[in-house]
Amino acid sequence: MKPFNPLAMENLAESIVHTLHLQDPVPLALVPEFDGAGVYALYYHGSFPAYKKLTAINAEKLVEPIYIGKASPSGARKGIELATQTSALTKRLRDHRKSIEAATNLNIEDFSVRWLVMEDVWIALGESAMIRRHQPVWNARIDGFGNHAPGRGRAKGARPQWDTLHPGRVWADALPPASRSAQDLEQDVRVYLDERCVNYANES
Repeated sequence: MKPFNPLAMENLAESIVHTLHLQDPVPLALVPEFDGAGVYALYYHGSFPAYKKLTAINAEKLVEPIYIGKASPSGARKGIELATQTSALTKRLRDHRKSIEAATNLNIEDFSVRWLVMEDVWIALGESAMIRRHQPVWNARIDGFGNHAPGRGRAKGARPQWDTLHPGRVWADALPPASRSAQDLEQDVRVYLDERCVNYANES
């Protein structure tokens, strides 16, 4: 039998996932100002039809995120800032709140979040481990939630899938329509969550 190595990458990743799951969820609309960078998980518990299965899973306890992300210190690439000397995580969650509030078919009251402040060296590992574990629909199936408005002079692509399914962000509405309709994407989400819920039942 292979000896247990607590410092093996997979065990470090599992430690991060476990610790994030232990954090108390907070309504996204009520996230306070705080210092830090790290990883976070958004949870949905509303009535949008395509997410019915996800809402059912999260009815008693928030266990399956709809989106997982990270916020690194702005000077991370140059080693300028420590994870506790930045407001990167607060800013990222504030941006997500604005995106959801702009959507015409979502309610900010239907979202909660868990987060974990971490040193920068572990942030990417934590995000990838969480995504690998949960395969959230806004990471794995519907892209574009974390996008920002394209800068002036940059080429404009098609409208992101997320904005096609949840219209309302002004900058995205100005982009050319995506090749697939909201109805097509909603059906994809239903099928994906049906399959994901079966996997979740087997994992539980």
